[in-house]
Amino acid sequence: MLSIEGAPLSSLITGPESDHSLDAAKILAQRRLRGESGAQLPFDLRPNNIAEAMQIQSLLTSLLNDDIAGWKCGMPSEDRIVIAPIFSKTVFQQKQSNICNVHANDLIKIEPELAFILATNLPARITPYSNDDVRAAVSHAHLALEIIGCRYSEPAEACFYEHLADGLFNQGLFLGPEIGLREAEQAQKMPITLTIESDVPQAFDGVHAASSPMMPLCWLAEYLRQQGTGLRAGQAIITGSYAGSPAVPLDKNIVLQFAELGSIEVCFTQYL
Repeated sequence: MLSIEGAPLSSLITGPESDHSLDAAKILAQRRLRGESGAQLPFDLRPNNIAEAMQIQSLLTSLLNDDIAGWKCGMPSEDRIVIAPIFSKTVFQQKQSNICNVHANDLIKIEPELAFILATNLPARITPYSNDDVRAAVSHAHLALEIIGCRYSEPAEACFYEHLADGLFNQGLFLGPEIGLREAEQAQKMPITLTIESDVPQAFDGVHAASSPMMPLCWLAEYLRQQGTGLRAGQAIITGSYAGSPAVPLDKNIVLQFAELGSIEVCFTQYL
């Protein structure tokens, strides 16, 4: 259970404000389960700060009745944090099938990333987590694609806190081939090539927003520790896109080449 400023979140969810957070979470949960988007939350249900957004995000997690299989994260700024759970039912693996079901009509946005896999828990504890502590808990990495989606039909109209409550555009995660941890840590820059069947390949000068792709994971582990919770072995953590959010069509074979690290092959289909 997430918390804000050291207090368990459950202790903060009381009175009318908690009713508003729960009502907002119910709307977003229903949209996720149905694969729908809609208008902004009613004005009195919209979060106005990080604490309110995280209340809704936590309640949303409990309403979906699904395990947290991973997290998306990024380095925080002065007034924003990047954190959202990734749910088990939305995680796909290339080694099982290159078919990935999504909620979309003609196009789906994706973000080429690396996913770090935890071998051991990083639970709540009194002492802070050092970067070395976090690195020691990671066994390997995967080439990955974050699947982008939004529960607001007009995303540009929603403020950052509304998107934080909704999971910061995450619709799911596609895990490609496994790669070594050292190679993943050092991949701050790498060219990305996107090929859609017989179309001309698109080239991207891939750059990670952090100084090291693992740094956002180090921040996440310490942030969650401060909130009285933690990370679990087996969870996959993505830490930022190398090439924005390109849109690709459904029902076509897609190949993304991550420099010399390998490639992902996937075909997105409409979720039935």
